[in-house]
Amino acid sequence: MHTDLLFTGGPVLTPDGPAATSVAVTGDRITAVGHAEAHELIGPRTEVVDLAGRLLLPGFQDAHIHPVPAGLELSQCDLTGAKTAKDTLAAVRAYADAHPGREWITGGGWSMEAFEGGTPTKELLDTVVPDRPVYLPNRDHHGAWVNSRALELAGVTRDTPDPADGRFERDASGEPTGMLQEGAMQYVGRLTPPATAADRLAALLYAQRHLHALGITAWQDALVGDFLGMDDPSEAYLTAAREGSLTARVVGALWWDRERGAEQIPELVEKRAALSHGRFRATSVKLMLDGVAETGTAALLDPYLDKCGCATANRGTSFIDRGQLPAYVSELDALGFQCHFHALGDRAVRDALDAVEAARKANGPSDTRPHLAHLQVVHPEDVPRFARLGATANIQPLWAAHEPQMDELTIPFLGPERAAWQYPFGALLRSGARLAAGSDWPVSSPDPLQGIHVAVNRVAPEEQGPVFLPAERIGLTAALTAYTAGSAYANHLDGTGSIRVGALADLAVLDRDPFAGPAEEIGGTKVALTYVGGERVYAAPDA
Repeated sequence: MHTDLLFTGGPVLTPDGPAATSVAVTGDRITAVGHAEAHELIGPRTEVVDLAGRLLLPGFQDAHIHPVPAGLELSQCDLTGAKTAKDTLAAVRAYADAHPGREWITGGGWSMEAFEGGTPTKELLDTVVPDRPVYLPNRDHHGAWVNSRALELAGVTRDTPDPADGRFERDASGEPTGMLQEGAMQYVGRLTPPATAADRLAALLYAQRHLHALGITAWQDALVGDFLGMDDPSEAYLTAAREGSLTARVVGALWWDRERGAEQIPELVEKRAALSHGRFRATSVKLMLDGVAETGTAALLDPYLDKCGCATANRGTSFIDRGQLPAYVSELDALGFQCHFHALGDRAVRDALDAVEAARKANGPSDTRPHLAHLQVVHPEDVPRFARLGATANIQPLWAAHEPQMDELTIPFLGPERAAWQYPFGALLRSGARLAAGSDWPVSSPDPLQGIHVAVNRVAPEEQGPVFLPAERIGLTAALTAYTAGSAYANHLDGTGSIRVGALADLAVLDRDPFAGPAEEIGGTKVALTYVGGERVYAAPDA
């Protein structure tokens, strides 16, 4: 029997390592993995792809990403390329000048390290856009920068109390400065013009093209629902799935409303049934347990330090009642939901693991595959619990490097002991934990090869600075596995994630073999070809 597609002439990453040089695909499945003998399957209609020494590997999967907000943000005031306060303000002014008819200036992606203390002021925005409201979430999307007009429209004054799940940054007199943290974002965010259904669908399809160009064939959307004014992507996914334009395989993580309790679980069951069609399945629940370290909202076991190195009264924020969390997770687990935790600080990580342990005791073993995302600070005592409980460690490797946000806004406020507990990829792997990987795009680049570079080197791509916690580096095979088989496991896509006979032909061809070069050059690797189910969804111009 002749095959439809044959890859040959280069290394193939199999579960046993680069142990083959040819892969045959018939229909949407891999039908042979081997060497020259696979050439016997070539027929008159077989498409032969000459790898020419390039690496063939399973398609990458992103286990924590936000493609629709990313696509929308890129179509608005995109600040991701601005490195300084001056550049950021110039970009805002240029966008506002180019869109004089826009009622609101929206977009975002600015870097906290561009501004003193990571908290720019409304007065700065007023200098470039004084007459229209401005709402710009920062790079991590846990805070937003607004101008005076936006605060005025929202009715936010010095007398407005902080919400339970956030705060308004204030000056010495108590006046809001224009920086909204966490739950305070919704005061302005809910006033911004909502994107249309057509806008959201276009953003999804734009993001999908971009992700396919990076070799990504599947992902888990880490927020399906309404949250702080962000656009709910669920209808865009359903439309694309029904129309056949959703070429990726996608799991949706339904948003757990942190202002409510177990009474929302029946609604999640209904949403799971309604929001599953074709290549889109809403089978996970996203539980955001805490915030981020840079703003002092990541939940810590011990207090943050101040600029002088002294303990403060702040231990961060737990967004979901810690006493009720085990019961919530146990009920979700019993109903077959996967729990996808945002757990950044060591207290949030412990709370998530405690909840998973409670679910295991209540329900016995299950295949719900809970996973904890971000894992910035993990207490050493909790590292071995991942393997013991079967909880996947969902890592965002790009963050595990020295950069201004890390060196200026994080390490000084954690102190040396806790700073050494950050992003413990190596320790988790050595303990037997399963690693999955994601980007949190648009928080950071969705390019898996950039993340793999940092996971292996603990140095940012194109940088030559000091290695960030060198003991936590992992090997290239382990990093590739996290972005393929590890994320496939987290996504319950068991027919994907590895190159083996019978697996779905979700594949990527790189422009080189990264195993053949030095680790310092991994970040320069690009994707040449991407396939989903044997169908080509991306080809580089020179592929």
